[in-house]
Amino acid sequence: MAKQQSYIPKSALKFLETLAQNNNRDWFNAHKEEFLEERAYIENFADLLLAELNSHDLIETPSGKKSLYRIYRDTRFSPDKTPYKNWWSGSFKRATKQRRGGYYFHIEPGNNFVVGGFRNPDTGDLKRIREEISFDPIPLRKILNADSFIATFGTLQGEQLKTTPQGFGVDDEAIDLLRYKQFLLIRKFTDEEVLSPSFLDEANLAFKNMRPFFDYMSNILSTDANGNIIL
Repeated sequence: MAKQQSYIPKSALKFLETLAQNNNRDWFNAHKEEFLEERAYIENFADLLLAELNSHDLIETPSGKKSLYRIYRDTRFSPDKTPYKNWWSGSFKRATKQRRGGYYFHIEPGNNFVVGGFRNPDTGDLKRIREEISFDPIPLRKILNADSFIATFGTLQGEQLKTTPQGFGVDDEAIDLLRYKQFLLIRKFTDEEVLSPSFLDEANLAFKNMRPFFDYMSNILSTDANGNIIL
């Protein structure tokens, strides 16, 4: 039986390593064709991942190409003026306003991961999330303590307050959850795992295992206590 090939070739990571050592416009312009060749592999991977996502969720992003972020950095407000990112990345938006949360993949030598969740919830959304958690933290704890969640993500991640959020008591039984300002589910991968033929399936499985958390958050943010749409 022929050995199954990986979707991400070694050359895609090697290009990033070399770019990190030569992060300037002259080098990049001289290797533009190489960049386009390696990006095509990532675009193909993103197309396949999008198809897998659509088998268990509804995604608004129309194609793998549309999911990819530009490699050019926005240096306008950054002290780091290197012009290019040293990673491949893309994101997928869930379709309809009733489906909250989003999916992101990041491929960088020594720093590969997929992540989903809520990175910067606005003030209103954060207030509604905290109120629901405080009212009844059991449903969220059940999700976070599920074997599949722990095996995939370990724990809920994201920035947290060091103090008690305004409007809640320090003795609230859910104070550990109420301190979160971000709600992120992260699954990390080694370079070897990214280059493995199983990477597509493992990345998709991580996204699929986010669904109970997404459903919980979507219900909080899109319906009232009677289940009516409030968007």
